[in-house]
Amino acid sequence: MVTVSLLDYGAGNVRSVRNALSKLGYRVVDIDKPEQLRSAQVVVFPGVGSFGAAMSFLEQKGFLEPLREHVRADRPFVGICLGMQTLFEGSEESPGVHGLGVLPGVVRRFQIPDSAHPLAVPQIGWNGFAPYKQSPALAGLDEDSCVYYVHSYYVPMADELHDWILTTTTYGVDYVSAVQRGNVLATQFHPEKSSKTGLAILDNHLRAVAAGAAVPRAPPALESVRASAQTRPRKRVVACLDVRTNDDGDLVVTKGDSYNVREVSAAAAASAPPGGKGAVRNLGKPVALASRYYEEGADEITFLNITGFRDSPLGDLPMLSLLVEASQTLFVPLAVGGGIRDYVDAQGVAHSALDVAAAYFRAGADKVSIGSEAVVAAKAYWARGGCGDGSSCIEQIAHVYGRQAVVISVDPRRVWVDAPAAAGAHKDACVESPQGALGPAGERFCWYECTVKGGREGSDLDVVQLARGCEALGAGEMLLNSIDADGQNRGFDIALVSQVKRAVTVPVIASSGAGCVEHFSSVFAETDVEAALAAGIFHRKEVSVADVKLHLKAKGIAYRP
Repeated sequence: MVTVSLLDYGAGNVRSVRNALSKLGYRVVDIDKPEQLRSAQVVVFPGVGSFGAAMSFLEQKGFLEPLREHVRADRPFVGICLGMQTLFEGSEESPGVHGLGVLPGVVRRFQIPDSAHPLAVPQIGWNGFAPYKQSPALAGLDEDSCVYYVHSYYVPMADELHDWILTTTTYGVDYVSAVQRGNVLATQFHPEKSSKTGLAILDNHLRAVAAGAAVPRAPPALESVRASAQTRPRKRVVACLDVRTNDDGDLVVTKGDSYNVREVSAAAAASAPPGGKGAVRNLGKPVALASRYYEEGADEITFLNITGFRDSPLGDLPMLSLLVEASQTLFVPLAVGGGIRDYVDAQGVAHSALDVAAAYFRAGADKVSIGSEAVVAAKAYWARGGCGDGSSCIEQIAHVYGRQAVVISVDPRRVWVDAPAAAGAHKDACVESPQGALGPAGERFCWYECTVKGGREGSDLDVVQLARGCEALGAGEMLLNSIDADGQNRGFDIALVSQVKRAVTVPVIASSGAGCVEHFSSVFAETDVEAALAAGIFHRKEVSVADVKLHLKAKGIAYRP
């Protein structure tokens, strides 16, 4: 059995890599000391976070020279995402910080989106890739194979990398998405989060290394290679699970109608305890449902913790255990939301939002979703005249784990007015009669107020202010809910989604309102969002993830098969 030595530098979700390798049948050990590198059969270096933080860790722990020697000696190695970028001389992310320098060149930042470069940054999602040369690592894959990317920086194509380039990808520019020479393989994408395709790449390479047959064939001339159409970004279909304890203390998946998760039928009301409002709607067990969506082809799975976090998220062991269990078998990105904030526990011990996020990451999450605290952070940002001070949970988490790990979960509701001028400070954020809806008194205009505490309280902050403020603080993605559309099955709120998509340069996930497969193609066509999310229609089997994928195929929309 091949033993894989995992270099964990303390940032990001290493559990996913460990689970993927274990799933494939490899023995995994952690590298704690530099001398362990010299005896390691295979070294895997997963990276999430900043270039500077990773290099600082390697230097402080004495790993720099042993790791550089390991790669230069062509000893078996797999670098993932930042683990690939550190092989180069430096990165624009951390000017003045030297990389390992095994490969020539500097890692560049994607251009900020504009009319000439409209793609969101970070690149978050599934893309195909174009093989630059044949390799055992790519055996059995075809042009429909997709892998998962999450990054803001890329390796440019260059003649000096001719002998190293394994695959290329297009995201506004053609760039190097994997390198390989001999026993050394590194990928910009995350194979541990790329479902069966990613697991196959890992297994193929490790088997070839063990057999002494990892060397790829010589590549063609660099100038003759162009990333093909299959590398274009794919729209993501996200399955969301609202998780809470029911009245018996069991962890269940539920779903609300306009955020009300309790049954309201006469029968349910009659059986409710005195003063109660009906039983919590139970749609299944979290991991079992998530596993079904994984098998159906969900591109990402989001768990929203909607109860226990209010008092003590670090003490919410069932939710942490859920993530540990889910990450053992679900090899797509996992996001979790609920309770990402500073708090003081019942024993009087203070915990930071960074502590909470770290616990979720170590349990198996790849992203954390921030809700009410994002509203607090954005209001403080604008109160300071549009600048951060490093104190918000968004800034703290993005600094350590990278902005791609921070998702803002927005819970807006319509505030109806007769005319934009009546909205006062929010007049520029007004839209006209979204999808033919009218206000209670026939109003034709509205602005979207961001709410807190699960939609129970307003904030006098409009959705544009929130989105722009949080992006400036370091958020890498927006999860856009709608209190008005939630549970209505009438389609996504196109006006809301369009407004936010125009306001930010980061990826946007449309949520709330999906009732049929056509709603997915509509939101992709009308707003160009990167992803669309649904919950209730998937839970109740009214529509499956596979149904949505088949519909996107019929509509000619790029998707992950």
